[in-house]
Amino acid sequence: MRPTRESAPRSTRPSSTLSRERARREKTVAFDRARRTRRETRDHDAPRAQSVTAAGAMSFMDAREHGSKVGSGGVASQQQANVDRRERLRRLALETIDLAKDPYFMKNHLGSYECKLCLTLHANEGNYLAHTQGKRHQQNLAKRAARDARDVTVNAPAHTKIQPRKTVKIGRPGYRVTKQFDPRTRQRSLLFQLDYPEAESGTKPRHRFMSAYEQKVEAWDKRYQYILFACEPYETVAFKVPNVDVDKAGRDKFFTNWDPDVKTFTCQLTFRRVDASGGAPRGGVPPPPRMLSNLPPPPPPPPA
Repeated sequence: MRPTRESAPRSTRPSSTLSRERARREKTVAFDRARRTRRETRDHDAPRAQSVTAAGAMSFMDAREHGSKVGSGGVASQQQANVDRRERLRRLALETIDLAKDPYFMKNHLGSYECKLCLTLHANEGNYLAHTQGKRHQQNLAKRAARDARDVTVNAPAHTKIQPRKTVKIGRPGYRVTKQFDPRTRQRSLLFQLDYPEAESGTKPRHRFMSAYEQKVEAWDKRYQYILFACEPYETVAFKVPNVDVDKAGRDKFFTNWDPDVKTFTCQLTFRRVDASGGAPRGGVPPPPRMLSNLPPPPPPPPA
């Protein structure tokens, strides 16, 4: 009789318990596989801490002294730090600088960008913006500002331009014009008297002569000129007088006077005499001597 093999004893646990154990085991295996994959990826990306060698590698203790944690990405290299710095400066420049208003920003015919101050080429706008925040561009800006300030100081005028006062005008002053004639010198003169009752305290009326080509009220006429009188807060008034030289040789010929009590301004001007043809005035310059025809001949030169 052939002996029969005894069959293995079957598990007495129900099928539901077996399925739960199998699912738990599969989950554990999947978790171990994922953790192993993450560890391999991290070890591949992050530099491993090694002892200091002749090549200058950083040791584990050196990494800890420089602020690196165990298992982290390690300390960034100098090249990575420069890349990060340029990117940070580019983002800062994009927020603070408007390229449309930058006088040194120029796009050439090749599509690249140039800095006209530093004479540098840049591939894109971000690279140019990072350049504007760099040391070279800032030094050139400081040099240009110092040179412009020096040029302004050298070319500055000796006197500053006086800005006209802006006051409300109250009208024209009262005036009287008297024509005068001096029979002794046969010269004609004009006496102007202007009343400024509302003149500001501490001010004195002023006058000046103006040619016909300076004014834009009437047509140009070279036979006449204008004399202007001004005093705040009155309007400036002008009188049309002949375009003849004014005689200022004596105090009685041309004088001005301001009476602060009566507030009357007086001005007298005397015209020089002119001949009938309207030429040069008489009396100012003596005529040239006449050549006499009855003079004896000059003596002969001495013998050599």
